[in-house]
Amino acid sequence: MASDQSTPVVFCWHMHQPGYRDLKTGTFLFPWVYLHTLKDYSDMAAHLEAHPAAKAVVNFAPVLLEQIEIYLVDIERWRHGAGEIGDPLLAALVASRLPDPGTPGFLDIVEKCLRANNERIIQRFPAYARLAQLAEFYRSKPEMQRYIAPAFLSDLLVWYHLGWMGETIRRSNSCVQALQEKAMGFSLDDRTALLNVIFETLAGIGPRYRHLAQTGQVELSVSPFTHAMVPLLIDLGSAREALPEIALPEHASYPNGDARAQWQLEKAREVFRRFFGTEPTGCWSSEGGLSQQTLHHLQQSGYRWTASGDSVLQNSLSRAQADGYEPGDGSIHQPYQFGDADVTVYFRDDGLSDLIGFTYADWHAEDAVGDLVHHMENIASHTSPHSHRVISVILDGENAWEYYPENAFHFLGELYRVLENHPRLALTTYRELLEKSATEPQHLPSIVAGSWIYGTFSTWIGDPDKNRAWDLLCEAKQHYDRAIDNGSLTAEQKLAATEQLAICEGSDWFWWFGDYNPAQVVSDFEHLYRRHLVNLYEMIGYPAPPSVFQTLSQGSGAPARGGAMRPGHDFDGVL
Repeated sequence: MASDQSTPVVFCWHMHQPGYRDLKTGTFLFPWVYLHTLKDYSDMAAHLEAHPAAKAVVNFAPVLLEQIEIYLVDIERWRHGAGEIGDPLLAALVASRLPDPGTPGFLDIVEKCLRANNERIIQRFPAYARLAQLAEFYRSKPEMQRYIAPAFLSDLLVWYHLGWMGETIRRSNSCVQALQEKAMGFSLDDRTALLNVIFETLAGIGPRYRHLAQTGQVELSVSPFTHAMVPLLIDLGSAREALPEIALPEHASYPNGDARAQWQLEKAREVFRRFFGTEPTGCWSSEGGLSQQTLHHLQQSGYRWTASGDSVLQNSLSRAQADGYEPGDGSIHQPYQFGDADVTVYFRDDGLSDLIGFTYADWHAEDAVGDLVHHMENIASHTSPHSHRVISVILDGENAWEYYPENAFHFLGELYRVLENHPRLALTTYRELLEKSATEPQHLPSIVAGSWIYGTFSTWIGDPDKNRAWDLLCEAKQHYDRAIDNGSLTAEQKLAATEQLAICEGSDWFWWFGDYNPAQVVSDFEHLYRRHLVNLYEMIGYPAPPSVFQTLSQGSGAPARGGAMRPGHDFDGVL
């Protein structure tokens, strides 16, 4: 049992997907919102429910919450014959007639149903692996596609969704178990039953996390509305605080970015209140992106805590020392405040967090947890009983688990089991620490702007492709401002255009641009980004410039974990 002398440990799981929905057509262009909800957000709730003495912070991007809600509405409307399901892949799962073999529609579904981790998902299930093998055969011999039986696509769709099923659902849901046992020859009734499981899972996310919050087991926090990189909206030049020589876009600044940053933060609170019926205490500023101005905006919006990566702290400590300020011991395992901003900042232990993200997937669960806890115990052993310490482990609540056996079922279960009653480590939340005044913050004169990745913004700006994307956004924002100011739009049109602009401001587009990322994913995201920009131009009644229709970036790299995750430190020494 943890005592009052225990060292606080906070796990902050960040749940986030960008805007995949085409606001003009209502169509989801990629299925990652519902698939990650099915596989990851449901499992993350279940593990906490199974360990009621465990605690964690769970952070949601509002654009993710709103998309989950849209899926639920779409499915309900489809059930009542009042509309179509807006996601083509999910709609195909319950289509009474599937595309004929060899047609573009058929090949499109086949390609989508192979976008899963080959080792951990496809090869895990022999029936799914056989279907994937057949798909590869038919792709290499298109003249044979005319002989494919209709059952092939039906079975592939079912197995794709079974493969993406949350492990806790797989182990408890009788429908899922029956379909897995059946293995092939799935009927429309089978596919409809699977859709019902998906619907129930999506519908349960809000209530389950609300309940965990109400019991005090989880603190719910929020990110800017569309996961925008707030410091760069405010000032593109803030990228030079950590990297003085970084190349910046041709546009010197994002037009009226200060107001847009405030809108993103306040809109986030509005959506959070609607979903969870309470006010958030904290905000994980997208990608841990902070600057002194961002801290002031967070304070103005009513947030009491935020967090970032430990490289941001190291940069800030270095500047303070260079200015003759004595910063204390400079530990990452304590909270800080910067300047006159009354917002407490916690810092991610990049070493511990990256062990979960990049190392432990290949370890036995007990060994992995034992190693992680041993590192935490070492940190605690160097902490005096009266010091203000907290160990922060912060990472995505979805991307790491597909590389673990059985969606990290054993790892997460063992993690909470060991820590929920540890004698020297106490799972807690940032709000609890603030309420108990258990961790008095260290003060520094100012923060050096940066993100949790390398302590810089190089993942989102500086690369020629990323800079071109910023220039496109800046130009679109100028035309948006004129349309808003000249009174040519109705109130309804202004609202739609403002939401579309917010989607374009999301950080994910800039993350993926660059040669070092995989070609397929870069193509997906750059196409979607330009489509969002075209929609914005149409909404404000201005013709999109030719540059918006030109390909921005073509990836050719093979980064670790497919590029969806990055380590907090640049171990290779190359940005």
